[in-house]
Amino acid sequence: MSGSARKTVAAAAPAATEDGGRVTHYHAHIYYDAATRERAARLREQAAALFPDALVGRWHDAPVGPHPQSMYQIAFPRELLTEFLPWLMLNRDGLAVLLHPETGDDLADHTAHAAWLGAMLPLRLEVFGR
Repeated sequence: MSGSARKTVAAAAPAATEDGGRVTHYHAHIYYDAATRERAARLREQAAALFPDALVGRWHDAPVGPHPQSMYQIAFPRELLTEFLPWLMLNRDGLAVLLHPETGDDLADHTAHAAWLGAMLPLRLEVFGR
């Protein structure tokens, strides 16, 4: 990496850290259907075993909130992001995943602040009432 590239990266780091202070924790929503539920169950078991600080939520076998299909949530502290995200990227087994921070703004967290792994599903944003 050239000297100017290092300065650019270093200059960007403080802003990202300051913005990160608004994030209290993260949610990963793991989507599944009847054909992929077994894969979702394996992922769920592995995540629970490998990341004891993560809270694995209950199965939602029907759409709930803004989520357009069956899913479960894994909530995890922001300190776990750098370990959990790469693991999830490599182990999601083709499942669609919505990853978002919790900042207190549900609409922005599920849209502007969100990242998708795999297929991007159309969320039911009308539930946010805006």
